[in-house]
Amino acid sequence: MLERYGHGGDLRTAQELFGLPADQFHDFSANMNPYGPPACVAEVLRTYTDSIDRYPDPSVRELRRKLGIHHDLDPSCVLVGNGAAELIDLAVRVYRPEVTAVTGPSFVEYADAARKCGSPIHVLPLYPENDFRLTADTIRRALLDFRRRGIQPGQALWFLGSPNNPTGQLVEPAIIRELLLEGERVIVDEAFMDFVPDAANYSLLREAEVNERLTVIRSMTKFYAIPGIRLGYAAGSPQTIAELGRLQVPWSVNSLSQQIGSAVLDEKQYAENTLTWLKQERPWLESQLSALGLRVYPGEVNYILFSIPAEFNLTSKELQHEMGVRGVLIRDASGFDGLDETFCRIAVRFREEHLRLLDVMKNVLADPSRP
Repeated sequence: MLERYGHGGDLRTAQELFGLPADQFHDFSANMNPYGPPACVAEVLRTYTDSIDRYPDPSVRELRRKLGIHHDLDPSCVLVGNGAAELIDLAVRVYRPEVTAVTGPSFVEYADAARKCGSPIHVLPLYPENDFRLTADTIRRALLDFRRRGIQPGQALWFLGSPNNPTGQLVEPAIIRELLLEGERVIVDEAFMDFVPDAANYSLLREAEVNERLTVIRSMTKFYAIPGIRLGYAAGSPQTIAELGRLQVPWSVNSLSQQIGSAVLDEKQYAENTLTWLKQERPWLESQLSALGLRVYPGEVNYILFSIPAEFNLTSKELQHEMGVRGVLIRDASGFDGLDETFCRIAVRFREEHLRLLDVMKNVLADPSRP
């Protein structure tokens, strides 16, 4: 199983399963910016030995200051963490919810973090016939169910991905605002929001600054292609950030991560190039996958969810295996709650890589039993 640890991008496992060296794979299983890290990262690494003998800033002041400028937030409303996963875990440990609401499908870390704290899971179903969009009716039904069970406003914790992983769908801000008006506590995971051209119309970062029931989590690893250092941040009211910070491990964010995070925020041209590339490449790849006969679901970001129609007589695990032995890695999405054994997810990358992906996939779909 390539998703042995619940994620894509596991090249070590891929080597063991498919018998190829890591550098011979075309990896579409992890949703990283294909441009790779900005040029400034190499310069930070070159000079880092000058400061490696010093403790990191325990308050991460410089990076919080720059994030405040970047998003027009007060630095007291920003907490930097060792990846978004740490912040998800912190939120559950701080709030100890009576129940945790997550969409199905969604990022597995939400439910995993809740279960570790003994919080039961309430799944908000997303349906393929509605392109996996979260609706206000789904939220209202869940609220009615909670009230019938005696769960009062603020006792539940709602985790909503916007854009959602693995569907790529944004959540309408009005839906989240309705939840907040009901007195609910909401965590919005905006890990992929940097890939959205009109992010200002969907992001709730600024609203989190003034609403104690709302926290927004962002990742820096996907957009800037730096997953190896683990870096994310949360935005919330000063009280919320202080509560999260009290449970955070001291020196959670090492000095290399702090320096790289501060540097990449200055890479404006890199960000513009990324959005230009995605605007062109995602629609093209969607059209090519559809032309192969796959059911492609609409989304907004740098990954695509698709399903394999029954006429191919092929499961997602089988497609993943047949492509893996040919050096192309894709994500078997059947492990996400609400998705069956026909669903896969792939990252959007560069045209040359897409041509390789499509060539291999075409051969496998034509004859999946081919050795």
